[in-house]
Parts: sequence; C-alpha cells; structure tokens
Amino acid sequence: MPKLNARQRFAANLKEQRLAKGLSQEDLADLCGLHRTYVGSVERGERNISIDNMERLAQSLEVPLEKLIREGKS
Repeated sequence: MPKLNARQRFAANLKEQRLAKGLSQEDLADLCGLHRTYVGSVERGERNISIDNMERLAQSLEVPLEKLIREGKS
C-alpha cells in the first residue's frame, strides 16, 4: 500500500474521527463554522487546507490536531 502524503493522511483521519463521533459532514461543518462542501472536499483530499482550518476541525471533533496528521491508526 503506497504511503499517504500529509493531505491524504489528514483527510482519512478527519473522516475516521468524524464517523467515530457519529457526525455527518454537515454536523461537523456547523460545529466549526465551515461549509459542508468544504468539509467534504477536505475529506477527499482535494483542498490544501490552512493550519487554522485544520485546528478548527480538530477542536470541533475534540481531538488534538496531532491525531489528525498522524500516520497509521488514529
């Protein structure tokens, strides 16, 4: 399996954490003040997301930012 780059890792970990919390993309977007389509594009790895928005998403999920960029299982 090829190694994921940082954007792909963040996207996969974000989705994993969102689903573990039982949140929809829309729920997460509402919690952090971002648009649902933006959250979806981040989860698909299509966005070069800013550090500020990474932090907003992590805080909304109540997980440390490091958990969303970590390699391997979150």
